[in-house]
Amino acid sequence: MVQIRAKQVRARVKELPEIIEQYKKLHPKKERNYIGYETLFKKRIRLAIRNLEDLIEESVKDLEIVGKNNNKYSLSLSKRIRLILVKELSQKGNRKIANLLDLFSLLAGTNVSYKTVERLYSDGKVMLGLHNLFVLALKKRGISKIDCCGDATGYSLTITKHYRSYASQLKEKSKDQTFIKKKLFCYKFAIMDLETQMYVCYGSSLKSERAAFDKAMQMLQNLDVKINSIRLDRYYSFPCYVNLFKDSKIFIIPRKNCALANGLKWHETLKEFLLDTMNYLEEYFKRNNSESQFSSDKKMFGWRVSQKLEKRIDTALFARVVWHNLLLIYA
Repeated sequence: MVQIRAKQVRARVKELPEIIEQYKKLHPKKERNYIGYETLFKKRIRLAIRNLEDLIEESVKDLEIVGKNNNKYSLSLSKRIRLILVKELSQKGNRKIANLLDLFSLLAGTNVSYKTVERLYSDGKVMLGLHNLFVLALKKRGISKIDCCGDATGYSLTITKHYRSYASQLKEKSKDQTFIKKKLFCYKFAIMDLETQMYVCYGSSLKSERAAFDKAMQMLQNLDVKINSIRLDRYYSFPCYVNLFKDSKIFIIPRKNCALANGLKWHETLKEFLLDTMNYLEEYFKRNNSESQFSSDKKMFGWRVSQKLEKRIDTALFARVVWHNLLLIYA
């Protein structure tokens, strides 16, 4: 059995810039085929829209919800789910989507006010239906045991603030608590299957990335999906995160001041990083798939959320997560 010391791991972390440069030379970036990407995207969205009605009906057919306000809606649950998905895909505000329903009504026979559209984001039945649709998409692709990556991103709650520029400012002003407390962004964390690029769990929070991560872990516990291996960025380079995945292989980049005395799982992870750094990095950098898919989602849905209440913000982001998976069912 090979014994390692904390000072060896710290020394290797210091050498990482040179090792990563060497890694990049051995693994040059592939040029993106934009024409092929656009062709594939058109095919995916057409298939998703073509099968959307059947998927929604399947996701709500076994739902039995009992309550005193059960019949207060003028639209059926399946139509309400369809409407919120169309609204998020079109990137329109509540008033605009209500007015555009004249166009959609040619197909669906739907005619509602903007307030009805707005209330969809607080509708617990819609959220439950979206959850069933999310799980159904995973089952359609046969996702059960996965190699995956996890990461977080942010969505602006204002027009003037962009998440990437804000995040860099946040690092500089981390000691300024008044700066941190302003609710300018919503954090979203998702774990993504590397093979299918589908999200397997999701969480969002106005408070912190950690809170979004915790919600995603709660969702994962209720799904029939097992993680074979996972890749997380340096934000999660602590034993408390690594030990959450005791039955999974985990790839993280240790921090400069890391220590060994934090359990067997943490020790084994650091040992693999130290003894086989280049192959370890090859697995770790598959995490970049998360950033790529987040970028793709923001190009499709925008980087801003127009809802104001936390529950409605969560519903809006979850609708986008559902769309992401629907586009990949038939890939």
